[in-house]
Amino acid sequence: MDDIFQSIKTIDTSSLVDKVESNLIALFIEKNFKVGDSIPKELELAQSLGVSRTVVREAMLRLRLMGLVESKKHRGAVITSPDLVSILEKSMNPKILDDNTLREIFEMRLSLEIGMADFIMERVTPEDIAALKVLVENEPSASDRMLFQIEHEIAFHGKLYEITRNETMKKFQRMLLPVFDYVHKSGLLRKYSANASFVSHKGLVDIIESGNSEQLRNSMRSHLENHFARLFE
Repeated sequence: MDDIFQSIKTIDTSSLVDKVESNLIALFIEKNFKVGDSIPKELELAQSLGVSRTVVREAMLRLRLMGLVESKKHRGAVITSPDLVSILEKSMNPKILDDNTLREIFEMRLSLEIGMADFIMERVTPEDIAALKVLVENEPSASDRMLFQIEHEIAFHGKLYEITRNETMKKFQRMLLPVFDYVHKSGLLRKYSANASFVSHKGLVDIIESGNSEQLRNSMRSHLENHFARLFE
């Protein structure tokens, strides 16, 4: 009897819709479909794939939810460029993410803000610098000893993302704001840790105005050092 069971092949448990979804994506790639190209009718796809129209419709619905396909009047379904951040945003609710995921997202944002120094220095304008100076006029003198001031942080760092002129990065920053705030308030991080080399927002503006990318990266790292220090126990 054991020999009989050992000879039984494992059943493929992936659903038919899963397979059709994968086949459709493979088809779009193979046929070099571009954004705006029309997709064959559901009936044509069903006949070609040898499945029911209902299965194709369900697979197409998934592709629409992924942002790969959209419906156009008089044209039917067409290939579209997905808004990746929008897709992520639908599941980016800090109250339903576990602590480890929240911590990793927090780390990802800190790394992103250090890494965008080159874009800032390359694309900043005199008008941007003037706007940053207005923002830091009301910066608390003891900002190095402040754990977090959500409104001030959002305004200043939001402006830095804006200076990158990278729309996806700006959307990503807005998406992470609730997580950033939640992590600070949740107690997931250690308590305040002093940083002797702290660089204030005003210090960052001075470097953006007269420094270089390397200086900005190092200063941003120092500016965020308290956050990094609180990540590790």
